[in-house]
Amino acid sequence: MILYHGSNQEILTIDLSKSRPHKDFGQGFYLTENKEQAQKMAEQKVIQYGGIPTVNTYEFDEVNLNNPALRIKIFEGYTQEWAEFILANRNRENTDKVHEYDIVIGPIADDKVGVQLFRYMKEYIDLPTLVKKLQYINLTVQYYFGTDNAIKLLKKL
Repeated sequence: MILYHGSNQEILTIDLSKSRPHKDFGQGFYLTENKEQAQKMAEQKVIQYGGIPTVNTYEFDEVNLNNPALRIKIFEGYTQEWAEFILANRNRENTDKVHEYDIVIGPIADDKVGVQLFRYMKEYIDLPTLVKKLQYINLTVQYYFGTDNAIKLLKKL
């Protein structure tokens, strides 16, 4: 499968230590099958940090999703478990790593995630409402690669 990563520069070597913490699935390297989504992310990164919008392209052999040596979590859609997982990973008060998965695959949350999580934590909305509010208008799947073992499986194209 072909996966894309939107950035403000070409990425020659993936360095997980440069990844920001408190993202949907934790600190890691994020990709998508949707090239347009990656391009939008690249443009957003340029607005934030400068640089040139760049879509980095990788090949990933899906056979690796059946590798028993890898810890893999796949969310099949917008579920309460998915919302709770995002909530735990985005919680800035949590300084410990939330999970030990090498790869996590699941829906991208809506761009206003922080606002919705705040509303949930303040008990302004319940969990089913949070799940509904986090749904992206068009379901787009994100691929999180969070360990060196997972990163080694990506081939730069």
